[in-house]
Amino acid sequence: MKTIRSIIGAIVAGTTIVACQLAAAQDLGPTLNKINSAGVIVVGHREASIPFSYYDGNQNVVGFSQDLCQKVIDAVKTKLGKPNLTVRLVPVNSQNRIPLLQNGTIDIECGVTTNTNARHAQVAFSDTIFLALTRLLVNKDSGIKDFGDLANKTVVTNAGTTAESIIRRMNVDRKLNMNIISTKDYGESFLTLETGRAKAFMLDDVLLSGARTTSRKPDDWIVTGTAQSKEPYAFMLRKDDPAFKTLVDGTLSKVMTSGEIDAIYAKWFQKPVPPKEINFNFAMTPQLRELYAHPDDQAAY
Repeated sequence: MKTIRSIIGAIVAGTTIVACQLAAAQDLGPTLNKINSAGVIVVGHREASIPFSYYDGNQNVVGFSQDLCQKVIDAVKTKLGKPNLTVRLVPVNSQNRIPLLQNGTIDIECGVTTNTNARHAQVAFSDTIFLALTRLLVNKDSGIKDFGDLANKTVVTNAGTTAESIIRRMNVDRKLNMNIISTKDYGESFLTLETGRAKAFMLDDVLLSGARTTSRKPDDWIVTGTAQSKEPYAFMLRKDDPAFKTLVDGTLSKVMTSGEIDAIYAKWFQKPVPPKEINFNFAMTPQLRELYAHPDDQAAY
């Protein structure tokens, strides 16, 4: 009889353990389960989005977004109890960032993606990490001061961005007869501008300032034009995974509300940054400071 009871007890105990393991797995959600099983977190990054996510002179991925992403990576390691979790970095661009997240190639995108309602059908977003404005980068001697000056001129922007949608809609609505070139990334767009194939580069103001720093003569270029939209940058996550979003948002919120964000912001926007050690002198706006005090994940439009 004791043997039968022992066997039954062992079966019950085993069943309980399995049930607990399944419950724990369900609590982690699909992204953390994937990371836990593989022993790897795969991070999507940008190659030339200075100062958010880009390669420095030694081909290391650095930037404001990367510093905040590292906080998330550390939180994942703690959550899973895996301090030696492998981190794999995968470069992404405006066109492939959403498909690579959806198909599981990357687990999180830490770059410069704007949180929009239209994208919510495909992905989820973390709390906002930065607010930018869409404007123009032009040569200081171009005579271009605002969007109305672009009539019959060639304008370059990044494919798959909100800026591209805005400039193409403006071209039709205002009958500006612009020739619009869409490129794969910031480096290619600025090269198009710098070599004279375009007269203006439209994108988010802080990214335009970043592109300017890569020029041989940064002082030849100015950011100008009436802001056409407000762009809340956020980390992209897979849809329908509240457990992972809770971890990411909680991590970012702690960094922001504790004031730790101030030093990270100053490092990338108010001090010299690689590769050319140019200072953006990009002061934190009152809107951004308010956002850091009260984090949220509201879409731009």
